[in-house]
Amino acid sequence: MTAVQTEQDADLLELYSRMLLIRRFLEKVDSLYRQGKVHGPAHLGLGQEAIAVGAASVLRPDDQSIGTYRGHAHALARGASPEAILAELLGRAGGICAGKGGSMHITDVERGYYGSFAIVGAHLPIAVGLAWANRIRCTEQVTVCFFGDGAANIGAFHEALNLAALWSLPVVFVCENNQYMEYSPISAMIPVQRPAADRASAYGLARLDVDGNDVEAVRTVVGDAVQAARRGDGPALIEADTYRLKGHSAADAGAYRPAEEVAEWAARDPLPRAYAALQAAGHDELDLMAIDTRTRVQVSGLADRVLASGPPEPGTVWTDLWADGGSSWRS
Repeated sequence: MTAVQTEQDADLLELYSRMLLIRRFLEKVDSLYRQGKVHGPAHLGLGQEAIAVGAASVLRPDDQSIGTYRGHAHALARGASPEAILAELLGRAGGICAGKGGSMHITDVERGYYGSFAIVGAHLPIAVGLAWANRIRCTEQVTVCFFGDGAANIGAFHEALNLAALWSLPVVFVCENNQYMEYSPISAMIPVQRPAADRASAYGLARLDVDGNDVEAVRTVVGDAVQAARRGDGPALIEADTYRLKGHSAADAGAYRPAEEVAEWAARDPLPRAYAALQAAGHDELDLMAIDTRTRVQVSGLADRVLASGPPEPGTVWTDLWADGGSSWRS
């Protein structure tokens, strides 16, 4: 095995380990939701881990990423604390947004994750604003904006792409095409085959698509786009094909999806694919199983700690209502 192959092998093992943490974390959230411990909607990205991990792996610590209400994986991939995110979902003290944001508003600016947004498409213009600020400051930072296939039908998508292309901004848009616009197949909602990639030419951008369940492919395609944006070559629009293994939210059984379709995509699950690639590269099955065991123990332990913690102090309801951290009205 050459030095390059050894490095690639080590990279894949690290990517696999990160995806595994996200998968086991989301499975725990799903379980807690069914126990009635997570209140409000929880939109889980089970099956979409390769996009979050592959993209995050090519970003600098000071780069920015921003996503949708299905953003837990992206926050974790940028290094946000799993314990703080779970505390947020359970409305506990120590939550990443002080227990007041809930599942759809996970944010960790210190780790470069500028928030999950509940309103479909609302964050795309914000990503453009972040990229514009980076251009003004000449920081060479890149913003990566993740959005679902349904957002490609929202006006903000077209406005954001138009400005980003017009101003040649350092922003990479990544469409996580999980084939469903909430409960409707995206194929029934668009006049083109691909909701994002087939519209790229309207803004003078290259048509880019990638297998979103192949973490190494995502890493390569997003990495090239990030490097180009950092050089000053302007934005990119990437469509990553994937599939959510469960329903639109934790409360959705997903029964509207054909069984054969679910089975077909389950066979393309990014975790077993990476596992098989590692085995083919010579990794011992027992070593890989040990990683999974440690990850399960880690997630179980943090869940026990969060469940044993209390809710936020009542007085904190009057904090962080304004950018200065307070709640006093300003005229």
